[in-house]
Amino acid sequence: MKKIGILHGMESSFPEAFVERVNQIAPTGITAERMVVEKVIQGESSGYDVIIDRISQDVPFYRAMLKNTALTGTAVINNPFWWSADEKFFNNALALSVGVPVPKTVLLPSKERPTDTAESSFRNLKFPLPWGEMFDYIGFPAYMKPHSGGGWKSVYKVRNPDELFSAYDETDQLVMLLQEEITFTDYFRCYCIGGKEVRIMPYEPRNPHHLRYVAEMPTGPAAKKLLATVKDYVIRLNKALGYDFNTVEFAIKDGIPYAIDFCNPAPDADINSVGQENFDWVVETAAKVAIDRAKKHKPGKDNLTWGTFLTSSIAGSPRTGIIESKK
Repeated sequence: MKKIGILHGMESSFPEAFVERVNQIAPTGITAERMVVEKVIQGESSGYDVIIDRISQDVPFYRAMLKNTALTGTAVINNPFWWSADEKFFNNALALSVGVPVPKTVLLPSKERPTDTAESSFRNLKFPLPWGEMFDYIGFPAYMKPHSGGGWKSVYKVRNPDELFSAYDETDQLVMLLQEEITFTDYFRCYCIGGKEVRIMPYEPRNPHHLRYVAEMPTGPAAKKLLATVKDYVIRLNKALGYDFNTVEFAIKDGIPYAIDFCNPAPDADINSVGQENFDWVVETAAKVAIDRAKKHKPGKDNLTWGTFLTSSIAGSPRTGIIESKK
């Protein structure tokens, strides 16, 4: 019997619907359930062929468990080794290398020194930072946000240097990004499951959370071309990063889609926020992808998804390999 488990926290609507749908459509020999975690022993399997991970980004114990079971052959969605190492500044640089536009961005060191460091720990970092050059490059207004993490935590809109320095004083030991503001006419949040199944959802991030998916899809020839470009960019990014289950957000300015956020190890799939139609698509698509992964599972082998950034690097030609992956 092939077992598919879903590991989750407080969310209920998606895990319950996912398990029910897999068990409705899976062929004989494949079953799904809410994952049960008992003892975790090094080098021992969890007993699951496929695991959909919806919570380990917040629970380090689960993260360690998933890496252990992945080594025994479990197909973990998403790859726990990759997303643990991922962060937004690298994502932006990788996006540029695969031809996806992103806002102009610079990396800022933490305002406060990390614990157990001293001034001499930063002897290679030139002070003061060239603030004027960075301000000329980014412009104002701009956004300052953590280089890693999500949930709109510690995100600041700054309109001038004084506002930036005031906000920077509040960031403690966080490494921050300073990013160009994209004044958008349209905004999309795009699901990508299995590296190829894409659902483009109109999204309004300025609305209250429960109303963000209450937006209209643009229509007409120009919109059709734009949406085709957005889908292409979504697939490029997820192929390069190696995500099986992810969302990508795009802000549209002057007809150009700028990728804003595309590292979501457990993107929102709650019916109360995404709406019934989007929810049904996510459940159905995730169930089919998980069943397919269970069918293809090879016991004792590496069943993880690795992006073209890593696979091309191993082959010895990372930049060539990444650029070629968009063809």
